[in-house]
This record gives sequence, C-alpha cells and structure tokens, in this order.
Amino acid sequence: MKNNILGLTGLSVSPLGFGAGHIGSPDMSEQLAGTLINRALDRGINFIDTARGYGLSEERIGRHLSWRRNDFILSTKVGYGVDGVEDWTYSAIVRGTEEALRKMKTGYIDVILLHSCPAATLQKEEVLRALEDIKARGTVRFTGYSGENEDLDAALKLSQIQVVETSVNICDQGNIADSFAPQGRFSHLGGRGVIAKRPLANAFWRFSEQPKGNYGEEYWLRWQEMMGNETKKIDQTTLDEKALRFSIGVPMVSTAIVGTGKVENLELNAVIAAKGPLSPKEYKYFRDLWLPHSGSWRGQV
Repeated sequence: MKNNILGLTGLSVSPLGFGAGHIGSPDMSEQLAGTLINRALDRGINFIDTARGYGLSEERIGRHLSWRRNDFILSTKVGYGVDGVEDWTYSAIVRGTEEALRKMKTGYIDVILLHSCPAATLQKEEVLRALEDIKARGTVRFTGYSGENEDLDAALKLSQIQVVETSVNICDQGNIADSFAPQGRFSHLGGRGVIAKRPLANAFWRFSEQPKGNYGEEYWLRWQEMMGNETKKIDQTTLDEKALRFSIGVPMVSTAIVGTGKVENLELNAVIAAKGPLSPKEYKYFRDLWLPHSGSWRGQV
C-alpha cells in the first residue's frame, strides 16, 4: 500500500488503518489480540485507532506493540470515563491522556481525539485549554475530534482540531466534497487530516433481510432505497471490496479504519486496499446512487 499524508500533520499513514475496538473484548484471547495487531503491521497497516472506551484495547496495544512503537501511528480518544472526574472537563482529558500513555507503554501519542462529544462541549474553555496543554507537554503530537453532522461543523471551526474522524462509506457520503458535490463538509477542512470510520458500512450486505436492532440496520435500509428495483445489479459478494475501495478513494481521506476479530478478514482487507481506489467510473456510480438522498440522510455516530 502506498501511504498518504494525514492533512497538514505530515504523518505518513497507510490508506487502510486498523480499528482496535474488537481487540478490546474480554471474549477475545490474548494470543489472538496480539496476533491481529502485529499482523496488521506486518501487512503494511501502520495506523492504529483505539479509544479509552474500547475495553482492553489500549492495554493490549501496550502489551503487544510497545516493542514496535516506531512502526506505527497511534490514535486514541479521550474525554470521558476517568474515575472520580466529571466527563468532558480539563481533568478528564488530561488524565485520560496520561492513562492512555501508561496503558499503551509509550512516551507519546500521535493523535488524541475528543470522542463524539456535542458541539456545546467544544465551546468550553477548559476543554480547548486541555487540548492545548497536552500538546504543549510534548506527549501528544496532534489533537482532533471524532464525530458527525453539526458537531463536526463546530469542530472544524476550531484551531485546536487538526485531525477529524468521521463516517465515510457508500451509504454515508454527507461529508464528501468532490466534483459531484463540492459543498460537502470536507470542503471546509482547511488542511485537517481525515480518518474515515465505518468504510465497510457495517457490512450490511451480510443480511438478506432487514437486521432489526443490528448496528448495520440503518445502512441496510439506505442501500435498499439507493438501489430501488436495481438491487440485483451489484453482486452482494463483491460489496466488501467495492465499499472499502470507495472509501479509501474519497478525496481528502488519508486512512480508512477497519476493525475485525479475524485474521483472515484482516488479510483480505489488506489485499483489497492494496488494489487502490475504485476506477473513476465505479466511484461515480456510487456517488450517483447517494446524491438524491444527500439532503436527508445524516452521518451515523
């Protein structure tokens, strides 16, 4: 895979990133967790994305990857869940960062993101001061925001936000700014780096019928509406490849993070990403399916 530069940060990141949510599950063995994240690096995936809310994830990254710290770019999310501290305060952000450094056994974190907080939180002076202070200490290289819709709009107005993480996939295209829809949110980036989450649209094609209550239900419904009576035109078995190659080919997206609990899926995703973006014709096809709905479908948090 040919690396991309993450906006104006200068960080060189693989177009396919590793979402470390699955490895945080206590149901996953320690051996499998270590195998997955080391195999990701072995396959050229150099961007690891985690969060303090992902169970054992940060701890396992420290246990299994600290010896390879120079081989990858590390991102985590903070702002909540610190014992004895109110969420979305100065202390929650600073102490959360300190705990992440300790758990992941590293002297620095490349990117710290505020984790899907509302726009009102982004107006708090202590929150912005915390972002500035963790950078000034030299243990965090860049700060940013993970979120959607109006909250993302608010984040993009702040100088403290150098990186954003947001949903980008064939069924969630509201942020995209390109020749087909120049006014998407990415037109307001101002050089910020973009991490695309959910590039596989929660793999909605796994379900032959509406998966009520499942994480992928909204995207399943959107796809039915996008395709209308033409759902047979695309072979569902090829959608995993087309979806991933669509997301990594979106202008301004530097890396698209995919999580998995299976080594074989990791290997497959690496092979797909190495093929590069879709052809212009295929990319346009998926944009054309989305654009009639662009005014009504919101980004999925």
